[in-house]
Amino acid sequence: MTTRVAEALDLKVGMKFLYFLFFFSGFPALLYQLVWQRSLFTIYGVNIESITVVVAAFMLGLGLGSLFGGALCRLHAVNSLFLFAVIEILIGLYGLVSLDILEFAAVATAGATTSSTFLLSFALVFIPTLLMGATLPLLVNFLVGRTKNVGKSVATLYFVNTLGSAVACLLVARYIFAHAGLDGSVYLAVSLNFLIAAALLVWLRRSSGDGSALVLSATCGSQGPRNDVAPAPSDRSQQQETLRFSFGLGLILVALAGFISLSYEIFWVRIFMIAAEGRAKVFPGVLGFFLAGIAFGSLLSHHYCERHAAAGDPRNLRRIAYFLLIGNIVGFLVAPLLSVVMGVWHLPPKTLMPLLALASAMLGAVFPLLCHFAVSPGEKVGARMSYMYLANILGAVAGSLLTGFVLMQHLTTMQIAVLLALLGIAVSAALMAATSQSAARWRRMAAMAGVAVAIVVVAMPLYDRFYGRLMGLQLEYLLENRSGVIAVTDDGVLYGGGTYDGVFSTDLVDDRNTIVRAYALSAFHPAPKKVLMIGLGSGSWAKVIANNPAVEQLTIIEINPGYYETISHYAAVSSVLQNPKVELIVDDGRRWLRAHRDAKFDAIVQNGTFHWRAYAGNLLSSEYLDIVRRHLEIGGLFYNNLTGSADAEKTAVVKFPHAYRFLNMVVVSDQPIDLNAQRWRTTLQTYRIDGQAVFDPTRELHRNRLEEVVGMLSDFTPKETDYTWRSSIESREDLLARTADAKIVTDMNMITEWR
Repeated sequence: MTTRVAEALDLKVGMKFLYFLFFFSGFPALLYQLVWQRSLFTIYGVNIESITVVVAAFMLGLGLGSLFGGALCRLHAVNSLFLFAVIEILIGLYGLVSLDILEFAAVATAGATTSSTFLLSFALVFIPTLLMGATLPLLVNFLVGRTKNVGKSVATLYFVNTLGSAVACLLVARYIFAHAGLDGSVYLAVSLNFLIAAALLVWLRRSSGDGSALVLSATCGSQGPRNDVAPAPSDRSQQQETLRFSFGLGLILVALAGFISLSYEIFWVRIFMIAAEGRAKVFPGVLGFFLAGIAFGSLLSHHYCERHAAAGDPRNLRRIAYFLLIGNIVGFLVAPLLSVVMGVWHLPPKTLMPLLALASAMLGAVFPLLCHFAVSPGEKVGARMSYMYLANILGAVAGSLLTGFVLMQHLTTMQIAVLLALLGIAVSAALMAATSQSAARWRRMAAMAGVAVAIVVVAMPLYDRFYGRLMGLQLEYLLENRSGVIAVTDDGVLYGGGTYDGVFSTDLVDDRNTIVRAYALSAFHPAPKKVLMIGLGSGSWAKVIANNPAVEQLTIIEINPGYYETISHYAAVSSVLQNPKVELIVDDGRRWLRAHRDAKFDAIVQNGTFHWRAYAGNLLSSEYLDIVRRHLEIGGLFYNNLTGSADAEKTAVVKFPHAYRFLNMVVVSDQPIDLNAQRWRTTLQTYRIDGQAVFDPTRELHRNRLEEVVGMLSDFTPKETDYTWRSSIESREDLLARTADAKIVTDMNMITEWR
């Protein structure tokens, strides 16, 4: 008896140690995902197509990895825990060289198409994600041999691993990226991989040396009794209700659950990014709460799998339907509740992130429960688990691609929310129908139909003026597509992704949008004949530059084609779309520059978004300035809106030997900059927009305004503005002195976004 008690204690301690390691295994896996995704977005751009295919490629690798893990489980002579340790080492080794591999790919694959991006992204992350995906089937196969309960084993492992990933997300949002950057985050992940492997190998060696029962039976292919046969029912009516839950049906249902979950995640990320004006910390925050919900949903399913082991009991199966139903109702309500929190109570969007955890917890409980009822704890448990995991991943990939590419392009936010809710209700109803007798079936079907009708009926009032409430604005125009959400207020102010993006005005006399900055191009360059403009915004800048008397060709790169459509509705700027000087391109600016290595310009103009927004650092970093430099003609200049970031200003002026700041614009060049107030005066006097002179010399107001504008080139008087500009213009020497304590922005540190 004493020996059995000791073995039981060894098993209990060993299980806790294994859970501890698997928790920390989820931490580096998520770090890698965020780092590699960021690196791949830098290579292939940050439009929704690239983001969607990169995420899908990462997840598909995990799914195929589950098949690999299932195949390993059929090797009876192999120790599952030893394989887990080896896999952690291999992942760490790849992590060490991963950033160098991605940088090499950036150079070799510039200008790839969307389909090529998917294949390349998949190839770059295939090996590590294959290894990551193999760990769950291996450990489930091992653990079921001890617990004799598939659902309990899956739920526990899924809980600890996903919780580790959730903690990693929240720490990334709060600390890791801000202080470690991309390279430091990778080194942290690699260290954790090696520490996990070392701890497990030491423990395995020690356990095998003292004859631990846990290790002596740790080989793959563990046998155990089946749990798909219900225990003897207590009465005849319960016996009549017992049914068989097929493995094939389980595959279909876990795929649908993955589809719904990932579709909601993409939907929620968009809503919260707009609510938070595109701040970088939003994505890992949303993902962290989403994963935390999945983790605690798995813990919830652990309770049911432990208490209700009979896979054939329809009451247990109906619980899956209830989880799906509740998760979809809460998921449907997230967006309108967020708009109320933001628009009525004026609370920050993070206040509502716990609601994401509630919705995802209900959805997260489904996967372990389905595994419990569809997979028997026999010889093939690891292999069958790999198929279940793959089906879940394939559903998630399909949800990512369909929602990101198709639904967001053709449906409104309200329509997507309703569609996802109805799909979830339909799956719940199908489960109810399959697990109910005839009389109860119709009652439950009627109840499900009532819920579906209620969703459709309340959708319109709940989502009415949704984006206006979310942003606290009165909107007269709204455009939604897969690249983002563009809104215009009733006084003509443009918002892109929830953030100010310009005003439809080229009026330099009554300057509402500091459009003087666009007119100032001729103050710094004597003949900007060929100009590249990255980012379109309201089109006001594009119209001013296209009508510059010296400009012969203007190439505009805009990542969201919705801006072109929006501009066409506003007469103040719409003519730029038909200007014969203008070439319009839909692409990521950095990706386009990489792909068109021979393109040269007299000036590259970038009136970019705020420096603190997600991925803004891709267009502010030292590496990006190197790319821009290669596209400048001799004497060419880069004219960039740095939105008041001292770090971005220092990076620009350190990178280039010649520089000025004009308001919030920094102009840099490898050659001396010909700052000439008289040339600018002459240009402004001849400037015409749509045939109309910018300044009318017969009007005193216009003459005074012309003098005021030209005088800005010598104005060193302190000013109080949104960016606390010390003067209208500032020399490179003064810029360096003022930004002495600032940091250099790099692709790795991303400091404008995370600090």
